[in-house]
Amino acid sequence: MKTTTRVAVIGGGVVGCSVLYHLTKLGWSDVMLIERSELTSGSTWHAAGGFHTLNGDTNMAALQGYTIKLYKELEEITGMSCGLHHVGGVTLADNKERLDMLKAERAKHRFMGLETEIVSPEEIKKIAPVTNVGGIIGGLYDPLDGHLDPSGTTHAYAKAARMGGATIETHCKVIETNQRPDGSWDVVTDKGTIHAEHIVNAGGLWAREVGAMAGIYFPLHPMEHQYIVTDEVPMIAEIIDGGGEHPHVMDPAGESYLRQEGRGLCIGFYEQPCRPWAVDGTPWDFGHELLPDDFDKIEESIEFAYKRFPALAEAGVKSVIHGPFTFAPDGNPLVGPVPGVRNYWSACAVMAGFSQGGGVGLMLAQWMVEGECERDTAAMDVARYGNWITPGYTRPKVVENYQKRFSIAYPNEELPAARPFRTTPMYDIFDGLGAVWGHYYGMEIPNYFAAEGEERYEIPSFRRSNAFEATAREVKTVREAVGINEIHNFGKYRVKGAGARAWLDRIMAGRVPKQGRLSLTPMLSPKGRLIGDFTISCLGEEDFQLTASYGAQAYHMRWFLQNLDEGVTIENVSDQVNGFQIAGPRAKDVLAAVTRDAVDLKFLDVRRMTIGKVDCVVQRVSYTGDLGYEIYCDLPSQRSLWDTLWGEGQTHGMKPFGMRAMMSLRLDKFFGSWLSEFSPDYTAAETGLDRFISFEKPVDFIGRSAAEAERDAGAARKLCAFEVEAEDADVVAYEPIWLDSAVVGFCTSGGYSHHAQKSIALGFVPVERATDGLQVEIEILGQKQAARLITEPLFDTDGARMRG
Repeated sequence: MKTTTRVAVIGGGVVGCSVLYHLTKLGWSDVMLIERSELTSGSTWHAAGGFHTLNGDTNMAALQGYTIKLYKELEEITGMSCGLHHVGGVTLADNKERLDMLKAERAKHRFMGLETEIVSPEEIKKIAPVTNVGGIIGGLYDPLDGHLDPSGTTHAYAKAARMGGATIETHCKVIETNQRPDGSWDVVTDKGTIHAEHIVNAGGLWAREVGAMAGIYFPLHPMEHQYIVTDEVPMIAEIIDGGGEHPHVMDPAGESYLRQEGRGLCIGFYEQPCRPWAVDGTPWDFGHELLPDDFDKIEESIEFAYKRFPALAEAGVKSVIHGPFTFAPDGNPLVGPVPGVRNYWSACAVMAGFSQGGGVGLMLAQWMVEGECERDTAAMDVARYGNWITPGYTRPKVVENYQKRFSIAYPNEELPAARPFRTTPMYDIFDGLGAVWGHYYGMEIPNYFAAEGEERYEIPSFRRSNAFEATAREVKTVREAVGINEIHNFGKYRVKGAGARAWLDRIMAGRVPKQGRLSLTPMLSPKGRLIGDFTISCLGEEDFQLTASYGAQAYHMRWFLQNLDEGVTIENVSDQVNGFQIAGPRAKDVLAAVTRDAVDLKFLDVRRMTIGKVDCVVQRVSYTGDLGYEIYCDLPSQRSLWDTLWGEGQTHGMKPFGMRAMMSLRLDKFFGSWLSEFSPDYTAAETGLDRFISFEKPVDFIGRSAAEAERDAGAARKLCAFEVEAEDADVVAYEPIWLDSAVVGFCTSGGYSHHAQKSIALGFVPVERATDGLQVEIEILGQKQAARLITEPLFDTDGARMRG
């Protein structure tokens, strides 16, 4: 057995083998895989082997498309069969809301190059004759759907990796992982110790146990899952004898997926009375076993399936496969460098290994070899969960995700499991004021405030919801009087030390402000991609506060620590510092009445002030685009600060506002949002953030050469705003933009401007077409809506109120 390697991949399922192959594909040949038993032991060997591209996140869908197309390449490289069956698949819709979701997905696929289509019940009956289309109103057909041989595919990955120089060691159990002072690892096995520069945890069912060896908690949990294979079905046998294959059918109403298996059918269920497995840890001696059959928990699912697919009722049960596989709380994989741990990488919780395994392997290999991925990996980045997450939170969220696997995914839906969990000192006060709660990064955040007599629940919808009127009231308050909301939705960092300014100059592309001022700046990757959208506040020559998206804390801290200089300390104070934003034409009046300090702050000023009894940091800036202030204090003082601001605010018409109003207000000024307009998929020049890059500063900031190259060559596309002639549904994200009967761009976000009473979209179009007044069409829920490119903000056009 090898005793040294550049990368030790722990786990020999399809994901571990994919990671190993992709590392060799990108040029790292000194890599090895360690498996406690045989390849495919765990979830891989009993998987149903289906694959599909449908995913609510466009980058995940694209990676699933990559995975599916990779299989033929593997067969060509290795000469091995993956047992591919590209039979296509149709997802059924039995109500208008589900068809809306499928239409929204079809729209996304247009600019992704995926050839899906909406089909009628009559077409479904021809495509998938085993289906009873009674009650079905339409569906989404995907020609890429299919299934394969799980074992053959995994061994094809393994052979391709070996051909690239990789080593695979089976029947080798990892016992310990111990980090050396230089950041490398000793992987202790029952065959000896392997010294590795990097570890990849692809442990699957044992990922929790493998992580615990390094003191890492991975938020995932195994769930029991059951599918059935039938004896011969005459209709299927007839199709086969005629030289054909029956496509997959996903029936969300019945929580089932169905495909051909030999001359019979295979059907699996995501049943409501589901069960988490191995709550206290996965047994090390589990591997090629199955769980006992349990027809009781799928009884209702089977009954529904017999109605949807009558042929099932005529066939006997050939076999039952009941085994565990792992989920993260949101159902997406956990991939990437583990925050706070050097040279430790995650490739865990890949519940759809044969749809996603290739894309996961590619992204992780690019991350390791090239330093960053070719696309935004936020949806599967292990850093999307911070150190606040616990097994007690993970398990109920995993159960919820399993139960919602085939449910309609609404853009405004707030799932209730394991909530409330994390709250601020303002929770009970806001709740008493009628808050309708959302959550972000585990924290409860008011989406809007219901009036007395109004329902305290936002009804999930693809169209304008029952939050519409409440949001309009809150927007009106901000634009005509003064609104207040909490600023706990910002990630906050303190940077101190003699080298703080120089470090910020290097890690941020924009200008580092002078004392008493703040600046806005993008943070770039080495390839010039956007990895942060920050405010820098200079509190002292060696004391700075950074603010950015609250949900990106672990992501940003990982980057900061990877690039930290001597003489600099950085602390994440997101949950130690809180406060309020006050915004609107009466905001200055409120501030002046609650402090004895001068309130002559100019736009982008920052100053320490005493408000009531509380020492605060006050910034003249506002995401609402209005006259506004961000007021920060320590957490124990927050309630006192609230009492002061709220008490005085009542004489000025102050009311609270939530995130729904915030996202409407920012549209008036075309302000972008993190992971919508600003993400690693885009560059500063494309999004307009290049206006904040300080090209004149004599610093080789990260991403400078890439940003300069794009500045000189020009960006190919431009982020623009559009006024949309919408009906009862607004842009959410990724709707295609049509021009001259072709898709030329896509939307990044949108919504309704209650101030202007217009539907607004933000999105990319080619630079040469981005002219004021350009007429386009934006496809919303399958309907093309006329839209016009606009360049003049809908509020405070000259910036007099915000800046004056």
